[in-house]
Amino acid sequence: MNDQAEGTQATPSPIILETRNLQKDFKGFTAINNVSVQVQTGSIHALIGPNGAGKTTFFNLLTQFLKPSAGQIIYDGKDITHSRPAGIAQKGLIRSFQISAVFPHLSARENVRIALQRTLGVSYQFWRSKRVLDQLNEEAQATLELVELGDFADTKAVELPYGQKRALEIATTIALKPRLMLLDEPTQGMSSEDVSTVTDLIKRVVEGRTIVMVEHNLNVVATLADTITVLNRGEVLAEGDYDTVSTNPAVMEAYMGTTDAA
Repeated sequence: MNDQAEGTQATPSPIILETRNLQKDFKGFTAINNVSVQVQTGSIHALIGPNGAGKTTFFNLLTQFLKPSAGQIIYDGKDITHSRPAGIAQKGLIRSFQISAVFPHLSARENVRIALQRTLGVSYQFWRSKRVLDQLNEEAQATLELVELGDFADTKAVELPYGQKRALEIATTIALKPRLMLLDEPTQGMSSEDVSTVTDLIKRVVEGRTIVMVEHNLNVVATLADTITVLNRGEVLAEGDYDTVSTNPAVMEAYMGTTDAA
């Protein structure tokens, strides 16, 4: 008889995303070299490193904007190394970009509503009837409330301050029902006030989701990340929590050019 009792469910894997010896070569230049990373389900995993370390290339490999030269990408127990970008998104691995990617002349509600169209099976079909799209207004409003944009539902995206545009982008990402969110520099170019707002926002939306983020602001990383992977010259330099990596001599040298204490 099977050891599992009838009606029981398998325990979800603690690892939602894994890369195994991932590599990317560009005409003799190796941008990502033998990178193996494991991301725990329900965690915030930060990817940091000096400029040119390979962070964005790594993100592009995860979402198949670039094809790996070698290695594997495992998501939710399945090999997605050779999947198409649209197929990866349909599996719940959703990415935001460094530059805000919302429709500037649509309202905040309309931006979220377009993302929600996936739930009706009519994604990217903009010329739907008002009756069909109005079905999504309540969920769109709830999503905006989650990112503190409820009062700006009718405001065009172009009229929102930069920090609120990034909040709207996170709202549209949430609307795509991600299991794993890839956030590429979510606080880039923000004032300290906006950085604080978006940091608090990420804390709120992580419940029930996993986040992998590339982030230059180490204060944000220290506040949010459960695990940090440090890349340098395309290779994993160190990994662990913030206290572990911030005191690692190799990390200090990569960032500061010295291991001497200040």
